Amino acid sequence: MTDLQAYLSEKRQIVDRALESLFPDPQGPASDVVRAMTYSIFAGGKRLRPILCIAGAETVGGEGRDVLPAACALELIHTYSLIHDDLPAMDDDDLRRGKLTNHKVFGEAIALLAGDGLLTEAFRVLAGMPVPDGTPSEVLPRVIRRIAEAAGFGGMIGGQVADVQSEGAPPEAERVRFIHEHKTADLITVATVSGALLCGAEEELIHSLSTYGRRIGLAFQISDDILNIEGDRQTLGKDVGSDERRGKQTWPGVFGLEEAKRVQQDLVLEAIESLSPFDHRADPLRAIARYIIERRK
Repeated sequence: MTDLQAYLSEKRQIVDRALESLFPDPQGPASDVVRAMTYSIFAGGKRLRPILCIAGAETVGGEGRDVLPAACALELIHTYSLIHDDLPAMDDDDLRRGKLTNHKVFGEAIALLAGDGLLTEAFRVLAGMPVPDGTPSEVLPRVIRRIAEAAGFGGMIGGQVADVQSEGAPPEAERVRFIHEHKTADLITVATVSGALLCGAEEELIHSLSTYGRRIGLAFQISDDILNIEGDRQTLGKDVGSDERRGKQTWPGVFGLEEAKRVQQDLVLEAIESLSPFDHRADPLRAIARYIIERRK
């Protein structure tokens, strides 16, 4: 059995040290945007996506340190999306992780550029990373392409567009699934498979990990929907009830709270079942799937 909290804490520290190494001390004309970028990067995130990347590598027998640049790049992309998501033109949020959102501290223009800077930095890091020993060199461009697709208009951005444009519309099952799959699940899925791909995993195993990532990605977003109803502001570090006030498309809004919880549990069970081809090295992924339901923030 995996001590999940110990595992998450250990990997979070490794990721944090690697992220710290990417940023220079803020100085010169660009100092404000560097401060804004690091403000959000080190605002207390769970590091779920980079940890999934590392766990995916370890599941197929690889070393987490070999995929650390990709893990960091995924966190940079995720953080950029949060900065932009909080902007007045989007969700107009004041709090994120218990702290003022980026634009509340640095202004809208610098916050927008900080998000752009994080996204750009992510692909600089990916392009410059070494391929692990034994992995064909052509794998890295494949990984970069998959991450770009998951983050782009066919993935996370497309989901965000649908989310914004659906505000106030009647709840619709097909639309909420599209939003959840692309806004959240695409990046979680590519995080899970990227580490394994970089460690030379065969396509059959990648398919199993992709199924796992898709299921926990959907379950994770349903958790967010539920916590926006049942959570408390202090624990979440942001306002609750905002989805209903904005007329957001959510799973509980379409299917009801109890059905959302049932679907979430089914997704977690399916995610764990998809890991049947793997041995004990996939135990952290199994534990993370259970954590999706148990988390309170």
